[in-house]
Amino acid sequence: MGSGYDTRCGTRMRHNRRMRIHVAADHAGYELKVALIEHLSAGERFDIVDHGAFAYDDQDDYPPFCLAAGEAVVADPGSLGVVIGGSGNGEAIAANKVPGVRAALAWNLDTARLGRAHNDANVVAIGARQHSVDEATELVEAFLAEPFSGDGRHQRRIDLLTAYEESRGIA
Repeated sequence: MGSGYDTRCGTRMRHNRRMRIHVAADHAGYELKVALIEHLSAGERFDIVDHGAFAYDDQDDYPPFCLAAGEAVVADPGSLGVVIGGSGNGEAIAANKVPGVRAALAWNLDTARLGRAHNDANVVAIGARQHSVDEATELVEAFLAEPFSGDGRHQRRIDLLTAYEESRGIA
């Protein structure tokens, strides 16, 4: 494996390096973001990059934070992202504007896992007003732990989306 990456699962794991997680939130997700960063930073599992908000501001807007996290995930092969807002919907929409991002809104353990297993999602969106800190942490942990299945039908669908994204046409 000359590239330094293990490609046996959807997320290319870095050999001898911790997975990098890019995290972003607006004011509605700020407190959850702080708690998640503290949780994910414990131990030696992940390198965390915080893309803001860096302080609570009830007038801030989620797009710049989510776009920054999405851009960073695409530029950092093998990394994943977490974007957090009140519902997670706008954050998923914003992150999905970045070419190469596949953001999935997770609202239960099945959607968190299936976003990775079937869609090879590289960003998870979480609604801070929809879950307790413990529930949201469990969703993020499930997302981060789940590999892409590599199943041919799922890869075919991802390839169709990538082709559209690159050409803006349906093949």
